[in-house]
Amino acid sequence: MRRIAPALSGLVCMVGAWASPAAAYEIDPLTRQPLDNALVLRVRPQAEPAPADVAVPTANASLNPADPMASAVPQMSAIQREQVAFGGNYAPGTIVVSTAERRLYYVLGGGQALRYGVGVGRPGFTWGGTQTITMKREWPDWRPPAEMLRRRPDLPRFMKGGMENPLGARAMYLGGSIYRIHGSNEPETIGTAVSSGCIRMTNDDVADLYTRAKVGAKVIVQR
Repeated sequence: MRRIAPALSGLVCMVGAWASPAAAYEIDPLTRQPLDNALVLRVRPQAEPAPADVAVPTANASLNPADPMASAVPQMSAIQREQVAFGGNYAPGTIVVSTAERRLYYVLGGGQALRYGVGVGRPGFTWGGTQTITMKREWPDWRPPAEMLRRRPDLPRFMKGGMENPLGARAMYLGGSIYRIHGSNEPETIGTAVSSGCIRMTNDDVADLYTRAKVGAKVIVQR
């Protein structure tokens, strides 16, 4: 049942006007199921609340592998974050996403940036432009939008934040759009184009970025 969350994680970012209809694909690249054969998902029941003396990860540091929430979720990918030289006239704190490179840059200033591996939108679900971070959430809840529920009426209407939630450990919401920079329980997809438009990171990397990025920060997505 642990594989339910990875199946859901590719569905959380349904695209609006920019996206090509998903029905243009004979096989859904996320679920690997025929699009005319609805996949029945049996969502794992929510875990019991953690005891009061169990600490939940906070924005003070990246996820600790020893944490009871984080330890059960794959954290690492083959793409390690690193500080790199980075040109361009960007203010410190700006986030630049290169969908072609499948990399996210957090601008430090002085010609330097932190580079992270990311997953980006699959063909037909790519987009570009400038947004701002309008909200940040730790272990966010997920409510599938109406557009997604029309396509997938079997999906849950609500999933509480936690290990099984497809938004992962952290989410940063981009403007008034349906896009987010968020965590993922599928570290093997980092560096690929499989999402429906959101920018996905490992839970460890998104927790690190979460501590640095501020509400109001500019996010530039380059196609």
